[in-house]
Amino acid sequence: MATPTLAEKLDKIKSPGLQSQQKNVIVLSAVESTIKEQNATPTPTAYLAALLALLNQSIANDNANPEITASVIYLLDVVTPYAPQSILLAKFTSVLTFVAPVLVLQDGEPSLLRSSIGCLESLLLAQDAAAWDLPATEISPRRAVAGLLHLSLDHRPKVRRRAQDALTHVLRNPPPSPSLDHPAADMCAHTAMKSLEDLVAKSAQLRKQSKKADAHDPTLIHALQLTKTVAHASGGWPSKAIEPLCELLLGIAKTGNEYMAMAVFDIFEVIFAGMTDQTMSAKLPRLMEIISELQPAGNDTQLVPPWVAILSRGYEVSAQLEPEETLQKLPEIFALVAHFLESSSENIRISASQCLVSFLATCVPKQTILDPSVFDQKILEKVASIAESLLSVRYQAAWMETFTVLAAMYDALRWTAYPIMMGITKNIGDIRMHGAFQNKAKADEVIGKAIRAMGPEAVLSVMPLNLAKPVKGQPGRAWMMPLLRDYVSNTNLAHFKSEFVPLSQVMYQRVMEHQGERTMEIKIFETLVQQTWSLLPGYCDLPLDLIDAFDQEFAELLANLLYSQPELRMDICRSLRMVVESNQAIAAIEDDEDEKDENEDLVLQSRVSCAQAKKNLEYLSAFVGNFLAVLFNVYTQTLPQSRGPILQTINAFLSITPETELIETFERVSQMLAVELNNSVPKDDKENKTPKKDALPSTSQTLMDLVITMSIYIPRASFSTLFEISSVAISRGTEPQLQKKAYKLIPRLAESATGQMALNERNAELQELLVSSASKVSAPARRERLAAISALLPFVPTSDLHFIPAILSEVVISCKENNERARETAYGLLVQMGQIMANANGALIQNSKVAHMPDDSPAVPATIEEYFTMVSAGLAGSTPHMISATITALSRILYEFKDAISVQTLADLVQTMDLFLTSNNREIVKSVLGFIKICIISLPLDLVTPRLQSLVPNIIVWSHEHKGHFKSKVRHILERMVRRFGYDAIYRNTPETDRKLVINIRKTKERSKKKKQAEKDANREGGSDSDEGADNHKFQDAYDQALYSSDSENDGEAASDDEGEGARSSRSRGANKKGGNAYIIEDDDEPLDLLDRRALANISSTKPVKLRKPTKNKAKTDLDGKLILGRDDDVSMDIDDDNNGTVAGGESGVGAYVAALKSKEAGRRVRGGKLKFSNKRTNSKDSDDEDDEPMAESTVAAAAGAFRAQQRGRGGPRGYGGRGGHGGHGGRGGHGDHGGRGGHGGHGGRGGYGGRGGRGGRGGRGGSGGFTNGRRSLGGERRRGGGGVMKSPRHNK
Repeated sequence: MATPTLAEKLDKIKSPGLQSQQKNVIVLSAVESTIKEQNATPTPTAYLAALLALLNQSIANDNANPEITASVIYLLDVVTPYAPQSILLAKFTSVLTFVAPVLVLQDGEPSLLRSSIGCLESLLLAQDAAAWDLPATEISPRRAVAGLLHLSLDHRPKVRRRAQDALTHVLRNPPPSPSLDHPAADMCAHTAMKSLEDLVAKSAQLRKQSKKADAHDPTLIHALQLTKTVAHASGGWPSKAIEPLCELLLGIAKTGNEYMAMAVFDIFEVIFAGMTDQTMSAKLPRLMEIISELQPAGNDTQLVPPWVAILSRGYEVSAQLEPEETLQKLPEIFALVAHFLESSSENIRISASQCLVSFLATCVPKQTILDPSVFDQKILEKVASIAESLLSVRYQAAWMETFTVLAAMYDALRWTAYPIMMGITKNIGDIRMHGAFQNKAKADEVIGKAIRAMGPEAVLSVMPLNLAKPVKGQPGRAWMMPLLRDYVSNTNLAHFKSEFVPLSQVMYQRVMEHQGERTMEIKIFETLVQQTWSLLPGYCDLPLDLIDAFDQEFAELLANLLYSQPELRMDICRSLRMVVESNQAIAAIEDDEDEKDENEDLVLQSRVSCAQAKKNLEYLSAFVGNFLAVLFNVYTQTLPQSRGPILQTINAFLSITPETELIETFERVSQMLAVELNNSVPKDDKENKTPKKDALPSTSQTLMDLVITMSIYIPRASFSTLFEISSVAISRGTEPQLQKKAYKLIPRLAESATGQMALNERNAELQELLVSSASKVSAPARRERLAAISALLPFVPTSDLHFIPAILSEVVISCKENNERARETAYGLLVQMGQIMANANGALIQNSKVAHMPDDSPAVPATIEEYFTMVSAGLAGSTPHMISATITALSRILYEFKDAISVQTLADLVQTMDLFLTSNNREIVKSVLGFIKICIISLPLDLVTPRLQSLVPNIIVWSHEHKGHFKSKVRHILERMVRRFGYDAIYRNTPETDRKLVINIRKTKERSKKKKQAEKDANREGGSDSDEGADNHKFQDAYDQALYSSDSENDGEAASDDEGEGARSSRSRGANKKGGNAYIIEDDDEPLDLLDRRALANISSTKPVKLRKPTKNKAKTDLDGKLILGRDDDVSMDIDDDNNGTVAGGESGVGAYVAALKSKEAGRRVRGGKLKFSNKRTNSKDSDDEDDEPMAESTVAAAAGAFRAQQRGRGGPRGYGGRGGHGGHGGRGGHGDHGGRGGHGGHGGRGGYGGRGGRGGRGGRGGSGGFTNGRRSLGGERRRGGGGVMKSPRHNK
């Protein structure tokens, strides 16, 4: 931010927003008038002269007004930073004479003191070296600094802070001189330390008198803050005064007061930070010597922790400035701190171990790890010797802290830990094997770190497994197998071949030689075989001897295991993928010309350079052909839930396959796939929907997986074959799984640069394919198709924007898909298309190229307004499902683009939805309620307020509807309205008969507000800041939060006023009762004996519930064999009920089905196997609430006609073809290419958007209208195929 000029600051004063500035404005006006009368230019010098004259006159006058003096000094504070330094240097004595009396006032106004400090700051910044040489006894800059130091200890926070800021600014800007330090730095340091000494002595004397330490000494904390300010401003502390300062600070930290200790740590941190500069680093060695000499006693629990923390921070800074010198001191300081581990205090031991960990992490240079000299090796050996001594009995109480230090040592030394830490490793192994040792987990962690640092070969040389050929007298160490699996990496692959491959063969041979029933010993051998091969991924993680160890023999062994032992496939595939990807990660790093950076990279790269990684990849490419053939064959023989690792391995090997071999492989696979597609016979729908358990997918599906995997690696010349195969597979509507895989090709291509070029080149071809295949999409492939369209849209040129209206109807109807992920994809696609239209800059949409529009349709510019018009055309749909989907789509894009469309369009949309609220169809009204909620939350008040007169009555009508959660939906919307528009506006527009609901909402809000305030007050009194009433519900995005969130804070209090007062009050009393409720848990066989001593165990304060008996369900797994928790795959049918996943009534789909079978209206089997239904009409409230009412023709005609009339002025709506909506009303119709066939008691759906109408459904047995008249929503007439749907009683009044 730019520094404001003097004129800008003065203008701000002239137009103040504070009442206190009025007096300053008066003085400023008088000064400017004086300048104008003298015909002087209003420069900073002129302002300074006028203000000084006014200040002199004010002070000289005995009856001076102190308010005028305060205003003049305030203006001087504003003007002096802009005055020339020569003027300030010349006027220093006069200004200081005027300001000094103010500074010594004991009860001066804080604002006046702050202004005076600002004036002094500007004056001191302008002084030269000669002025700073004057003593403090004269009127000099040093005398002014003394005044600032005094004010830095003031009890008023703002004055103290302003003085400390002024000191910092002055000390950081020394006058030009040979010295780097400010001339007043020594004076400030001496004064600060003197004040600190006096206050420490005074505090100690008070503690002796009162026999207890003062928990909070503000004056001492202020002195520490001043010391920190001086140290921070002067870049450290004067060398001569460091020793007494350290002793003084450590004495303060010894008091045990946490506030004091934190302030001391901050001071040392500032001192060390100031020494990171090369110019100040000369002070650091002397400072570290002083701190080391101040070593406290070994059992001083108060002083040792802060001392080791300061020592750790100091050597961290030292390692940054002088790494070699610090490394030489490492054995000395390591031994200095290590002896504190002998202490009996756990706090001291933990502090010492943390300090040692810090030494190892910061004091060992990376150059020492990469290329250690003989001298460096000796230093590290000394440190290792000291560390090994910590495992003696002398330090047994600190073994846990010692293990932490040793783990950090392995991490710091990496591969240089071998062989200097071999003795430590053997000792830890012996301790771990001791029967009385309890902390085996901690020892295992240290051994794991040793395996990762030194390699498994070195560790196993002193801790052999003794499994294949046990040595007598030596224990077996099978417990090391999991450690090796978790910690092996960046080692020699040859060790696995020589050590573990023979072990695996021996164990497998024992398993094969066993005859009869599997014993525990045989199971152990099988486990050891699996554990052995689970080590291979670690050995393949950036191996050091890949070219020598990974030979043809080893490759053949892996290939044979892939074929013969399916239980080892996952580990072997992971190993093959790891050996490729780890080298690729290193090869992708660009070489650095700087030697230092290159060395640092080699440490991170684990001794494998970029050139070596590239050689490894080139070597592996020679094995690609054979491995791909093996993996392809294994992939075809593997069940779908276990194919994931194999496909990932294939993908890794394809990334290093030479181009010629890749082309040959692709041609071979594509030819096989073409043959399969030509020879395959379409299966029946029933066979597709019920695949056999554990059945392998078809060969065409398997080959399609391989083709899609290869797609991002093949050259451009092979794309014609690729797209031809995908077009054939997409047209297979009878094979949903094959169609799903084919649609995944476009998102896969968008991941690579070559694939993106192909999508650009073949964009028109892909558009035509997607449009023409819209009628052949199977339900399970819907989400993949939408994802493919979303991936293709960024590559559609502006000249082909007609693709958007061509597929828009399909995207809109997908907003009502049962599958949740398909709906989410459709929402995202709607927003994406809207963004493309908004960013098209007026490009023309050729409507004549849209399939369902006339050839002479005029071109229209692509704008967001046009996009809304295109989506709104679905409001004229022939089915309620299509209309509901259109309203849902409009809600989503309205929330996203509400700021980009005109007010007139917004008003037309709100008016149209107001008309749709009068519909009799629940599906339509559900979507309209969601749209209204978005309008209430997002649209401007002046746009929605005029519509409240009709919106509120139309909305509140549905509060009487108890089905489909309409009552709660309406209540939530009214709560939002009350919050946004005010209670009076909503109450005024509510019908007289329904005002009880609005009154109840107001009362509920008031009760909730009072309750929250009471809880807040109680928490404040109890010192708790917890917010128990916070809404922790998480939504996927802002749109879902706006649509589904509610303002109901307490559902228990949200009772409507039409309920009885007695019921409501009793429920309130029950909810607010603090105790007294007790429940008896009785057995089913006999009553509870209250005289029994154990009767109290059967008394519960919460209502007991019967636990559901556990049922065995087959767990669902993904391609990797992992359990699926949460969302199912795309073929799952999620219930779309607009209520966050809950079905009406709170039951699942299965529960509703069972309830329907057990209901009175369900059919009963009678003699002869015939079904008999009840003809009695019941008052059941559980009938279908979705499509049981036909939409009133007059309502639809009115709404659609009104919207067409509103849009006619802007070109009118354009109808466009597409899929039809749900066909029937009696049952849930399908969403195919035309109107679906009606269910029981339903009628055929009319074709949506250019489709043809469906056939009439059959009604019940013998053509009767559904289940006779037993269920109100399933039939009213009995003629064949024409079963009507009864209207709700609300509409028959």
